[in-house]
Amino acid sequence: MKKFLFTVFSLFSLVAFAQTTTVSGKVIESATGTPIPFANVIFTGTQDGTITDFEGNFIAKTNQKVDSIEVRYIGFIMRAKPLERGRDQIINFQMDEDVKTLGEVVVYAGENPAWPIMRNIIRNKDLNDKRSLSAYQYESYTKVEFDVDNISDRFRNRKIVKKITNVLDSIEQIAGEDGMPILPVFISEAISDFYYKRDPKFKHENIIKTKVSGVGITDGTLTSQVIGSTFQEYNFYQNWLNIVTKEFVSPITDGWRLYYEVYLEDSAYINDQFCYRIDFYPKREQDLAFTGTMWITKEEYALKRIDASVPKAANLNYIEKIKIQQDLIKTSAGPWLPEKTRVVVDVSQVTKETAGMLAKFYVSTKDHIVNQPKPNSFYLNPVVMEETVRDYDEQYWAENRHDSLSPTEINVFSMIDSMKRIPVVKTYMDLAKFAVNGYYKVGAMDVGPYSTFLGNNNIEGVRVGFGGRTTIDLSRKWTFGGHVGYGFDDERIKYRFYADRILDRQPWTNIKYEQQREVEQVWLLNEQIEPNSLFYSLSRFGTLTQPFLINKYRLSLFRQLSAGFGATFAMKHESFDPFFDFQYYRSPGDTETSSMYKVSEASVSMRYAKDELFVINDNERLSLGTVRWPAFNLDYTYGFKGVLGSDFNYHKMKLSAEKDQKMGILGVSKIKLTGGYIVGDLPYTLLYNTIGNETFFYVDFAYNLMDYFEFSTDKYIEFRYRHSFEGFILNTIPLMKKLKWRLIGSANMLYGDISDRNLAMTKNKMVDGVEVLPFHQMDNRPYVELGYGVENIFKVFSVEAFHRLTYLDRQDVRKFGLKFNIQLIL
Repeated sequence: MKKFLFTVFSLFSLVAFAQTTTVSGKVIESATGTPIPFANVIFTGTQDGTITDFEGNFIAKTNQKVDSIEVRYIGFIMRAKPLERGRDQIINFQMDEDVKTLGEVVVYAGENPAWPIMRNIIRNKDLNDKRSLSAYQYESYTKVEFDVDNISDRFRNRKIVKKITNVLDSIEQIAGEDGMPILPVFISEAISDFYYKRDPKFKHENIIKTKVSGVGITDGTLTSQVIGSTFQEYNFYQNWLNIVTKEFVSPITDGWRLYYEVYLEDSAYINDQFCYRIDFYPKREQDLAFTGTMWITKEEYALKRIDASVPKAANLNYIEKIKIQQDLIKTSAGPWLPEKTRVVVDVSQVTKETAGMLAKFYVSTKDHIVNQPKPNSFYLNPVVMEETVRDYDEQYWAENRHDSLSPTEINVFSMIDSMKRIPVVKTYMDLAKFAVNGYYKVGAMDVGPYSTFLGNNNIEGVRVGFGGRTTIDLSRKWTFGGHVGYGFDDERIKYRFYADRILDRQPWTNIKYEQQREVEQVWLLNEQIEPNSLFYSLSRFGTLTQPFLINKYRLSLFRQLSAGFGATFAMKHESFDPFFDFQYYRSPGDTETSSMYKVSEASVSMRYAKDELFVINDNERLSLGTVRWPAFNLDYTYGFKGVLGSDFNYHKMKLSAEKDQKMGILGVSKIKLTGGYIVGDLPYTLLYNTIGNETFFYVDFAYNLMDYFEFSTDKYIEFRYRHSFEGFILNTIPLMKKLKWRLIGSANMLYGDISDRNLAMTKNKMVDGVEVLPFHQMDNRPYVELGYGVENIFKVFSVEAFHRLTYLDRQDVRKFGLKFNIQLIL
């Protein structure tokens, strides 16, 4: 009996000792609610544990005697929670960022053991970089969410916020037990097919389905495109990554030792791949660089996983943090493609009266196919949408989304739907959009822009007006718009009307008719100025320079001919009726003068921009600019004499090239070179009249120390250069480093001439009893002005000093001037 009892007791002891404790859960950031992948989950006091997957999930088991479990991850404060031994349980963690955590300085007796690994990464970049593939394609699932965060009591007590108290009361469901409360305002899902071709470089995305829900979102046409994977590409094999319009240096850039401290911290198997864990920190905290952890495969020295953050100390405005997490998968050809990518951008509060913004992006890819390029014509439009992109049911998403929605995300959709039904929210969002783009939506029409409502100048006196345009709610093919105004001094009605017909969206083709009767100024005829721009609107107040009444009729046809190449064909007829002292000779050597004229012309404008990206905003086609290559523009115009009473026969040719050159740590340059030539006997009002700037504000397309109407030419070359140094140079000066001021510099040059025949067409004007040209004639010298200054003063102001270097011998020439600007820049 004693032996039997001893045996039973021993068996029970062994069973009790061998009891398995299983803990599953999720690890997320308390501030943003985003998962923390690759975190170490350990049973306290043991070596048993696991690491979280890309979604922050984990399952850990142990047979040892434990009473708590803890989670650790670089940059976060360690968290520990009690557990019940011997049973299955769920324990979730919300971790707080450790703002004091910095990379420790480690001194090695020999070579830093991380350096040989880094050298091998660089040596094998071409073998592992997806850009070495001749082509690749995959199905992409994209999820985007925008939330209001940093919700203070002061923000809660604002009048509009009190209107949505019921919604705010439910945000604790999203924040969790330890999380910070956030207020969702936008969430979307998209499924698309993405294609890439290396030579020539093309990208194409076909957006199949989208699901969009947001406060203030009235139509998903534009939103459905920008939430696709085209705008969520992050390739750390590039030396520099473009994020929120800034250039960030990659931790595996070719010159990594100039920017980063790296340390070999650990090694482990990740999905059957043995990997080195390397932690990296920027050498200078103000640089646009990352801090974080990456996992490098032992065999290929390829990037398997990375968790990279841009700290608050970086020289950025309004950004608390940027975090990029990425998991990569090896293709059959060798190079690696991103399998899952998560990006979080935390936008800080502008003032204590406001809240912050949290932007979350998630991209999952599958069904990868490599080295099977399509014909070039397939990539004609970078982003296209299926006609049924917004037609779906919940069953479709349940079957096709790559990852199921979490309970929190399901709740987000519900909360946004509730907020959209609150009248005050809709009103405030409409007013906000009106302030930004100048239009207020009323049914199937946009009223505006507000610059058409009121004006005051010496020709019209007080001017009142009204403008508007139809929206996609009225038609997906037609857009009608324009404005009408009345001046109480000149007692004339002025107007502009246009009708735009979309003939084809793929490739984009449209035909447009415009008719205008309006007061304009000679120096504002340059087509660089948008009619709805602030500069144009302000120029119509006060005393107008060389004003005239224009009657214009124009018919144009645009066609996207191939990828990156489009052309516009146009016919135009207009009449010129001056309100200032203007006379011209009907022909060189003639004594008969006139002040009015008519022109009829045909023109063709071609633009080639190899990697220019376009999106469709309802019935508009918008350019998002080029990425790497310059854009070239060629314009030719022929004037017909005698057609509809036209007075002149002429040819106008213009060629320009422009590029935004990103220079890494040195900053960004904007470069533009333009040349033009005009053949024909014309009055100076039809020649090239340079745009000067007599205001105190900086204008990028004007010469800032030139008068409004100073030079007139029929052949010219222009060069414009402006460089923003970002944090370069000033980041090394202690005081400037704290202020985050940034250097800027510019150089503008114009060289031109006017022919003797066109000079002979110009009738001089009388000034103090002396006959003088109504403009200045350039000689064999170029006009040159140089500028230098600082931007980012209080995050919004810039001051730039300009020096005029030539044509200084004339009366009232401004040799030096300060120009100010207000701009929101990151």
